Formats: sequence, C-alpha cells, structure tokens
Amino acid sequence: MKTPARIACSCLIACLSTGAQTRAADAQVERLTMAVPGVPPVFSGLLAFVARDQGFFKKHGIEVEVRPFDSGGAAAQAVVAGGIDFSLSPTAVIVRMVSNGNVDLVGIYGMEHPDWLLGSTEPGKKCGDLKGEGVGVDSVGGARAVALGEFLRPCGLKPDDVKLVSVSSNVGAAMIGGQIKFGVLHIDDLPVLEEQMGKPVSVISSFRDVNPLTHYNLIIANRDRLKQRRDAYVRALAALVEAVRFMNDPRNTARVAQIATVTGRTAKVAADVVPRLEKIEFWPVKSDGLTRENIERVIKVEQQTGGIRPGKTPVPYDRLVDATVWKDANALAK
Repeated sequence: MKTPARIACSCLIACLSTGAQTRAADAQVERLTMAVPGVPPVFSGLLAFVARDQGFFKKHGIEVEVRPFDSGGAAAQAVVAGGIDFSLSPTAVIVRMVSNGNVDLVGIYGMEHPDWLLGSTEPGKKCGDLKGEGVGVDSVGGARAVALGEFLRPCGLKPDDVKLVSVSSNVGAAMIGGQIKFGVLHIDDLPVLEEQMGKPVSVISSFRDVNPLTHYNLIIANRDRLKQRRDAYVRALAALVEAVRFMNDPRNTARVAQIATVTGRTAKVAADVVPRLEKIEFWPVKSDGLTRENIERVIKVEQQTGGIRPGKTPVPYDRLVDATVWKDANALAK
C-alpha cells in the first residue's frame, strides 16, 4: 500500500511531467505573422481567416497571426522591414518593388483572376469621363490604384489625369456618402452599394474587359527568411491550401460566409459573393496560381507603363517565383 507521502510524490512527478510535455509541445509550435490587404479585410484575404478559424493552421502544427493592413502594398513593405513573415500583395506592386528596389521578395502562391470593376454612382459614364475626377482607390500605389491604371489605358488616360482618393477598403462607403462618383470596386461592393443607394451601380468596365491575361495577387516572403524557416512556410501554405478546398466546397458556403463577416459584409451578402468568386477561380484550388504567362504579362505591362522605372531591369519570372513551396505544401495537405 502506498503511503500518503508516496501518493503526493507520485502526483507531483506526474504534474511536473505533464507541465514539461506541455512546454515542449508549445516550443514545437511554429509562429508566423501573415498580412492581408484592407481594413476591414477584403475578400482576397479570406483564405487566411478560414485557415485560422477552421483550425487548418493548428492542424499543421503552426500558429499564424493574421493582420489586416491598409493595402497589400503596405503589407509587402512590412515583409521587407521584417515585421511580417508573409503577405498577400498585388503582383504588380511586388514586380515594381523587386525591379526598382532590388528587394528580395519571392512569391509562393498566386491569385490570377482579379475581380476588379470600375464603377460609378451616375449612369451612362465612360472611361473618358474620369478625367479630372476623384476616383476611389485603396492607396497611392495600392492594388486598386494599379487596377485603375489598367482601366484608364483604353481611353488614353493615366492615373495622373485623375484625382486619386485613398480610402483603404472603404471605396464603396465613400461613394455612398457622395464623397466620390467613381471608384475601383470588388464584386462584393456591388450588392452593398445598390442596396444602400436604392439604385443600380453603373459598371463602366470589368478587369477582364481591359486585361484578360493578367495576375492579381502573390503570397510573398523574404527569400532569406523563407530559406531559414522553409518547413514553417510549407506548413502554413498547406493550411491555406486546405482552406481553399474547404471554401470551394458548396456544402461549406454558410460557414465560409459566417467567417467572411470579418470583411464587414453580412453573412447574407458573403453567401452571395463567395460562389461568384469561386466561379472565376479567384482562389486557385488545383494549382499554385503562378502561371508564367500571366506573371510575365504583368512584368511587361509594368515596364511599358513606367511602373518599372527607366534604367531598371525587370525582375525575371524565375527570380520572382518559387513554386517548390506550394508543391510540398500541396503534398502535405493531401
């Protein structure tokens, strides 16, 4: 028979052992920070919130803090500065940063199909009518501002020919409030605008109209940090791969819509928007979304439009992209 002293000792040893195991488990959990565009976040970053809220990061033994930034460009700058481990940022912005500033950023996953629309609160407006007008964008150099440059090209205008109004992801709110008549919008902006204004939004152009071969976003990291912590990045990307699969399953639409309320949209609006985005393969589910032809097209356009400054060498595709991370992540997710 065990004496009370022996029982107490055994309990103490068990507690100490359990505590040591817990500390060891905590030490094994990799921690990363991921930046997504928009305050509140826009739908492109929804995959990160799904991975977090559905436990996919945890499943792969990683803890990821998801931080919204005013724009994807600002998020990329935070990666360069070292405060963020990886971000979802506009491809054109990354092409400019690497080409002009020789920063060593590398893309490990991509979104090829933008959902941008150029809209107006007034009917019958055309591209040429934007000259001298205020146009809502996220920030100077941000994703909406870059998209605006593409919208203006067919009518011979440039961003310098209009007045950029920087309002982060609140372009729709600025249009509803009468601050601006024109704005670069996401698909999810339309139902909200039309409901609150009580009239249809005039869509001047969609991005597919002006540039069917393009590339929208990259998940990027600092190359040296990626080398140092490659396993952590692979596991984080595996979680995102599983999140995208979850999002593309119609049975999960209600749950995804609920998570999507982080964007500031209601679950009802999100339930309408998510299938529309899936229809244009907004979040690639069967590939890494890093198609050479699409990304090289962006590089060429940035060189032609002056995004890549004269005298600077455009970044080659093979430097900008590392497809091996997604390959390993996809295998891990399976």
